[in-house]
This record gives sequence, C-alpha cells and structure tokens, in this order.
Amino acid sequence: MSDPKAKPRIVCCIGDTHGFHTKLQNLWSNLQSAIDPSDFSTALIIFLGDYCDRGPDTKKVIDFLVSLPSRYPNQKHVFLTGNHDLAFAAFVGVLPPPPDGSEFSDGWKEYEDSEDREGWFKGDGYERMHLQGRRWGGKIKAKFNVAKGTEYKGSIYDAGPTFESYGVPHGSADLVKAVPDEHKKFLADMVWVHEEDDVCIETADGIKHSRLIAVHAGLEKDKDVKQQLAFLRARDTRVPKIQALSGRKNVWDIPKELTEKPTVVVSGHHGKLNIEGLRLIIDEGGGMAERPVAAVVLPSVKIVRDTDALTN
Repeated sequence: MSDPKAKPRIVCCIGDTHGFHTKLQNLWSNLQSAIDPSDFSTALIIFLGDYCDRGPDTKKVIDFLVSLPSRYPNQKHVFLTGNHDLAFAAFVGVLPPPPDGSEFSDGWKEYEDSEDREGWFKGDGYERMHLQGRRWGGKIKAKFNVAKGTEYKGSIYDAGPTFESYGVPHGSADLVKAVPDEHKKFLADMVWVHEEDDVCIETADGIKHSRLIAVHAGLEKDKDVKQQLAFLRARDTRVPKIQALSGRKNVWDIPKELTEKPTVVVSGHHGKLNIEGLRLIIDEGGGMAERPVAAVVLPSVKIVRDTDALTN
C-alpha cells in the first residue's frame, strides 16, 4: 500500500475513439486543462480500446497514440485491445498465434452459419486468418444495421473507413502493405487487460484505495475471475470470440467475487456512459459522429469530454 499521506496518482481512462482524431485531440487538450500540469505529466493514461472503424481517421488516431510515450515520457500509457482492434490486428496478421499450435481456421466452424450473411473475407491470406479478421474485412450483405439505426460501413465492424484512412478500398488485402510497421507494432503490442493494485477513488465514504481492472467490455459474471484474468494476460487467441472484449449483458456487472474487497472495473465498448459504484463504463461516443468521446479521471470520478468548453 502506498503512503496514505502521498498525493494520489491521477488515472485517466479514455473511452472508445473509433477513428475520430479531432475528438481525441480535443479530449486530450481538455484533460490537460482540467488536470494540474504536474499531475497530468505523471498520470496513468488507460485507453479503453476501439481506436479504429466508423470514424474517418483511424490512421491519424494511431499516429497520435504511438506519439504519446515520446511526447509525455513521465506518463504511463496503457493501450487496451478493443474487439474492433483485435479484428484489425487479425486482418493484418499481427495477432499472437494460438498457444497450442492450432490454426486460426479451427475457430471458424462454430460461427460458419454467419459466413454468407456477413460476407467473410476470402482474399489473399484468408486461409490462416483469425475469425474476427475475416469478419472485419468482409462485405456484409445487409446495408442497414437495424439494432443501431445506422448504415453498415463495409463490414459488420464498419471497417470501411479504416481501410480508406490507409488509402485502400474496403476489403482489400493491400491493407497489409499499407499499414506502417509502427502501426503494426502498436496493434501487436496491445494488451487485453490491465491491472493496478492500488488506485484511489472518491466515494460517498471518502477516498478509497482500490484494485483496478481495465478491460474493453468487462469480465464474465459466472466464470472464475482468476482464470479469466490468466486467459486475458496470455492473450489466448484460440478462442474465436472473446467475451471480455465483445460481450454485452454478460460482462456489464462486476463479478460477485470482486465485490468482497474494493475493485474498480473500468471498460468502454457499450455505447454508454454508466457509473455505478466501482463499475465504470466510459463509451459515450459509441463511434457515432454526433456524440462526444469521454474520459473519466480518478480519484475524482470527473467526466471530461471532447466537447467541453474549458478555459485554462
């Protein structure tokens, strides 16, 4: 446990950016304005995933993210994998291979009934591609996403704008060559979970010292947490669909075994901003052009948005 008299370290958790570079720049400026400069310069910055798709400027977003460690050398930067980023990494061939030596294609069968409807990618390199890469680079037959009330942008992942930001048409295998090595390294190095033993959070009962677990969608409530964390730390790509990165209701709540001692669980993914006790869901934008990109700052639990009009 850290010195109780020491000033708590600032932690900023930044929600899904989805290719909106200008929003990310504005949010970053607003975080700088909202936080004391010495605190900001040493803050822990956790990006909650989904950097690509939907918005127009994925390439610029990743340029911005890879520049941060040299621009802010005393900050600590964590880049979580979102379900969209995992699929992008799969398409360009930088996912870690399955640890048991199996082929990615072994994971297709469970979902093959969706192949025709989702128009899975069948171009160069598809034979050895993780399921999500094939779905991401595919061409969905439906034009309209009824659940979201929006038109699909190329694939079920709305990946078309990501391809276009690198100068190639949606579904083109040329994306593999078009993505710079620095971006491939970023995609290869993303983590599936981040854990901190001691962060501070303001509650109704004062400041609490708490464990923190950051994961894009959340942890499954009916599965052993230790096993889930071990699987996520290992980035086990045998599984064709990773619930902690892509689940919905099944990962919304904090698993019961984590409620016995204070544990903050922070995620993006859900297209909502929802703060309930120590469960923080920070995805106000959801990749929608008209909605803000938000961040939560600890210990204050203050929400900062790209749209805030802050004065220095």
